[in-house]
Amino acid sequence: MNNKYLTILVIGLTIFAWQIAPVTISTAKAETESHDNHGHDEQKGHAHDDGDEHEDGHDETDGDSHEDDHSEEGDSHDDHGHDSHEKKDSHDDHGHGDEHGEHEEGKVEISSDAAKLTGIQVQKAGPAIVAMTTPLTGRITLNENTTANVRARFPGFVKAVHVNLGDIVTKGQKLATVESNESLNNYSVTAPMDGVILRRETNIGDVTNGKELFVIADLSTVWAKYHIFPRDVSNIKKGQSVTVHTLDEKTRQNAEISMLFPTTDALSQTVIAIAELSNADGIWRPGMTIEGDIKVGEKQASLAVPRTALQFLEEEQVVFIKSGNEYEPRPVTIGMTGTKNVEITSGLKRGETYVSAGSFVIKADILKGTAAHEH
Repeated sequence: MNNKYLTILVIGLTIFAWQIAPVTISTAKAETESHDNHGHDEQKGHAHDDGDEHEDGHDETDGDSHEDDHSEEGDSHDDHGHDSHEKKDSHDDHGHGDEHGEHEEGKVEISSDAAKLTGIQVQKAGPAIVAMTTPLTGRITLNENTTANVRARFPGFVKAVHVNLGDIVTKGQKLATVESNESLNNYSVTAPMDGVILRRETNIGDVTNGKELFVIADLSTVWAKYHIFPRDVSNIKKGQSVTVHTLDEKTRQNAEISMLFPTTDALSQTVIAIAELSNADGIWRPGMTIEGDIKVGEKQASLAVPRTALQFLEEEQVVFIKSGNEYEPRPVTIGMTGTKNVEITSGLKRGETYVSAGSFVIKADILKGTAAHEH
């Protein structure tokens, strides 16, 4: 009996399981399809009601959406590239504009303090003498007209020497005592002029025999002795004024050419020119190297500037005009060129303020600004 009921229960459970299985499978399948469709819809960005609509939508979506997306991406890419190109063009235009503007202005601004520190000096344009000079080089020498070589009158034996090298002596002062060979008497050798003992060539016990004992020079005047090169000889004449100065130009004196030798030095092929200098204070020492500027012509120019005011800028000679703290190059035309001044025939007006010294500082600033901009 029990076995019978057990069999009926197993059969019943089997039938029940068989009935609910399709429902479970169907539900699982539906959930799976729903999940797939939902993922597909999210991927495509569209909702579908059934399979037919899904297929139609898929065709339309794949074609139109893909083409549109591609087109939009392409357009976006093109627009972006175009924008970049426009930015590049804008950058190029901007750089070109800056360069052009700076080239047109060509100005620099320097504060008054900076200008003072860098040695910039200004003055107003006006008339000046333009003097043409020939530069000379030479030495200070003794004035041979006021130099004496002292000898004994008679041959003899030097008994005493009364002066030393560098002593200042007066005319008639005893220099040495000599015993004559003929009479054996002593006699004095005296100074023939006022001056300085520059050389002492004798000592006690020496035999005179006509040799030079002393050299005395009057140094109240000396010679500026110049060597004139052949190319300049025709421009130099006796009586022309010359400015004699030391190499550092701290000491200078105006003089005249007092002598022009008629002969030419065989070694240097130069002609000697002499200018006599006053030397009462002893500032001109024989042996000093000196320079000189001899005038060979001059002109009263209605407008002239120092040579230090001129600079070459872009293959033009310019002066720098000052306006406030700004400095601007002004091309000028020059006339007669002197040693210190240059005549200006056009480009500058009387009364304008220009840079007379330190113009190279202005030029350097302009060139530095131009180089930085080009870079």
